[in-house]
Amino acid sequence: MSEQYVIGEGVILDARPASFMTRILGYLLDALVYGIVLFGGILVMENAGWLLYGYETQSVILLLVFAFVLLPTIIETLSRGRSLGKLATGVRVVRDDGGPISARHAFIRAIVGVGELWLTLGTVALVVSFTNDRAKRCGDLLAGTYVIRIRSKKARLDQLMVPPPLVNWISNAEISKFPDGLGLSARQFLERRWNMTPQSRATMALTFYNQLSVHVAPQPPFNVPPEEYITAVIAERSRRESVLEQQRLSRAQLIQQRMNTLPFGIRGSEY
Repeated sequence: MSEQYVIGEGVILDARPASFMTRILGYLLDALVYGIVLFGGILVMENAGWLLYGYETQSVILLLVFAFVLLPTIIETLSRGRSLGKLATGVRVVRDDGGPISARHAFIRAIVGVGELWLTLGTVALVVSFTNDRAKRCGDLLAGTYVIRIRSKKARLDQLMVPPPLVNWISNAEISKFPDGLGLSARQFLERRWNMTPQSRATMALTFYNQLSVHVAPQPPFNVPPEEYITAVIAERSRRESVLEQQRLSRAQLIQQRMNTLPFGIRGSEY
């Protein structure tokens, strides 16, 4: 099922799920890359003598975990949902509300993918994907994500800035969770609006204005052009997500530092 808006001149703004065959091709490319990493790791460990002394099984298991769980998690987290296979096939993993995925989403997809993709050769993923409109596999259902088709050149979303007159208002406004696909569609509109006719652009801007305003409170104390309103809401939402992600990373680093301090907060140099 395609979630999209079609405007007069035929420009499609969508959050369309990627086709299953496109995803299969991406998984095959990823499997090739991860298989090369696994094979290379085995050769390196064997040449270094690390597979000797009765630890062959444990070493191979660690390599399997790295190649098919940790590596996909790292790649999808750093690339915001685009592994090498997805990059080649023009698809991306996003949250159900259209936002970028985090390490948690990537890890859930990777750990579940071991069973439904690699151990069953994709059989489970194939069956599950045919039971829902977005062609989600089990990992997507558990993580709250889905895979979309990227149909245009990369959007320069990092350059979105809140219009100065709206900074005070939007920085203090409450922004609730958007329905699935709304945030992504609004961002695509901001990217493609320059190629639209004035009438279509105004119509789409008013549509997104009405849809977004339901999830923002309070409203601006003065009249705001729809496009400026949309820009302010999307830019502020992205900023808040970035802040939350930085806070999460800081907490993770702090926990890691505490775990590396032995024992119980007393550093080794104090003994």
